[in-house]
Amino acid sequence: MSRYDADTLYQLVPAVYRRRDAELGYPLRDLVEILAGQAEVVEDDIRRLYANQFIETCDPWVVPYIGDLIGVRNLHDTQRSHRAEVANTIGYRRRKGTAAVLEQLARDVTGWPARVVEFFELLGWTQYLVHLRHHSLRTPDFRNADTLELIDGPFDSAAHTIDVRRIASRRGKHNIRHVGLHVWRLQALPCLLCQPHTVNDAEARYTFSPLGNDAPLFHHPVSETGPAHIAEEVNVPVPIRMRALHRDLEEDEGVYYGAGRSIAIMVPDAAGEAWEPFPGDYVACDLTEWNRPLDPGIIAVDPVRGRLRFANPADRPDAFRVSFYHGFSDTLGGGQYERADTLNPSRTAIVGDPGDPIVASVIGTINADPQNTTGIFDTLADALVDAQNGWNDDSPRVIEILDSRLYDDALPAVQIPNDAHLTIQAANEQRPVLRLPAGFAVDGGDGSALHLNGIVIGGADIAIGGELNRLTVEHCTLVPGLTLSPDGPPASPGAVSLTLDSDRTEATIHRSILGAVLIASEATVAISDSILDAGDDANPAYAGVAGERYGGPLTIARSTVIGTIETRELTLGENSLFLDPVTAERRQVGCMRFCWVPPGSRVPQRYHCKPEIPDGTAPNEAVRIAARLSPRFTSLRYGQPAYCQLDWRGPAEINQGADDESEMGVFSGLKQPQREAGLRIQLNEYLPAGLEAGILFAT
Repeated sequence: MSRYDADTLYQLVPAVYRRRDAELGYPLRDLVEILAGQAEVVEDDIRRLYANQFIETCDPWVVPYIGDLIGVRNLHDTQRSHRAEVANTIGYRRRKGTAAVLEQLARDVTGWPARVVEFFELLGWTQYLVHLRHHSLRTPDFRNADTLELIDGPFDSAAHTIDVRRIASRRGKHNIRHVGLHVWRLQALPCLLCQPHTVNDAEARYTFSPLGNDAPLFHHPVSETGPAHIAEEVNVPVPIRMRALHRDLEEDEGVYYGAGRSIAIMVPDAAGEAWEPFPGDYVACDLTEWNRPLDPGIIAVDPVRGRLRFANPADRPDAFRVSFYHGFSDTLGGGQYERADTLNPSRTAIVGDPGDPIVASVIGTINADPQNTTGIFDTLADALVDAQNGWNDDSPRVIEILDSRLYDDALPAVQIPNDAHLTIQAANEQRPVLRLPAGFAVDGGDGSALHLNGIVIGGADIAIGGELNRLTVEHCTLVPGLTLSPDGPPASPGAVSLTLDSDRTEATIHRSILGAVLIASEATVAISDSILDAGDDANPAYAGVAGERYGGPLTIARSTVIGTIETRELTLGENSLFLDPVTAERRQVGCMRFCWVPPGSRVPQRYHCKPEIPDGTAPNEAVRIAARLSPRFTSLRYGQPAYCQLDWRGPAEINQGADDESEMGVFSGLKQPQREAGLRIQLNEYLPAGLEAGILFAT
């Protein structure tokens, strides 16, 4: 409690003045309240001055100043806190020159999990008989398939001949002077208590992915045992290998399978109050062929393809969910990550499975409050019907989905009244999947708004019409191609995910993944930190609705677009990758800055865009320049972990071509080039004399 609150200060005023103040309507008391407020500001500032003396409690802006006091240099702006790096600097210096400190430095500077490898330990040479190195055999054991599977990776333990190329080029590795830092750029993101996709119910065949596509399961890293420990396979977010899972299940190590681990089959407990792992005889099994023979009672898990099969369908639990981790570069497109600050807390209806213990606890809390009028529904369709029936005013309707279930019922057409708002959002750290059997139509009256948040929608498109004033899509995935085939490609490449047939709409798309969109010519659209994926250059990613060639004015930033764009006006394009031609009907307004724009595009004035082809360049030379500067990707298929990730072998003009020298495209905000540059600078201080370090991207 402050010593300078208004009541305390007012009581210090002599009584004669307080009586006079009361006769005049308390003007003096009002002045004291203002003075007390400013005194509390000063008091809080003094309190913060003490806290700012310590790296653990200081404000973020103080971190570089404390770092300067102990000689930390070159703190790159990566939009990440450098608190850990500064806090551990003294510890780094005490252990300077050790492998463990290089690994910890990489984690603290970049935020990427890392493993250090001293490549001179992996060189094969004639050994001195007095000092034998039994761990470094000249020829690997060809009976050990687990070791052979790891060759040339971060966990390689086989001996190699010398490689004279420099490690800084990421080509040469095995040399006496070389130390490698393997870093993992992909994150292991959770999908906890999700409903699997049923491939064949009669034969109990499932995919972990609710969208029905094969996708590798990732390992949720286990914390290392201490600062001197060198990261092992279980300490980093890697795709789970078949043999590693087999060993874990066979020896009952509890590393990969179980509650709180990377994979689990979950069922409600006997009391129905919590989820617990389903007991059974689990095996790691290649399920490329679903009809592979299995012993009775076996539950087969294929971590490479993300498949699940019960040998005996009768052994399958009545209601079960799966918990697993999938790989992706960043938190966008809907997922079980923190986004509480984007949610509307004033929910008027909730949707969830009453049999889910977590949902049941929320429902019980709501029912216990007689003042709470929140509607409770088992399906989103029921919640939308109820909203329509009770929509007799312009008050907002907020429907929140509490679980990560698969919803495959048809949604009714929605009519939002004038000046009313409808929000459909997933609860924080939930990822519901809507598999629509038919399109979802929303019409809005004058001044109305629709907000979608945290939802994955596939199977059919969303059609917006009427006089809707505002559309917001954030942290959502409108599945490119509507549905995915089992082996991954979209079932309908180029299919439209969103149709906006309302000239009065202002649309905002943020941190989302969408297929093709069709936009009315007068609607305005702002896209940021998102992916538009129409499949290939033959399909429009952004175009006009039926009867119109050009979509409405477009603003796009830090995004990646696969497919052509045809817009009336490109108001602004920045730090983005347009893989196929862009056509703007009006070129007198707007600009393109720090973007990749394919040759043949018709766009407004460019500023630092690639490729830059001078006037008069011969056609063959122009083609060569464009080919050299073309962006390279690890993968362009939605559903794969490295979707839209730039390949590190790509041109620096693209990989460091944004206005702040980060990469162009949807992952510009990750500041990956700055992270790498900051680590390279710091490595020079902590490397042993005579050694050379290289940063190797494991993912």
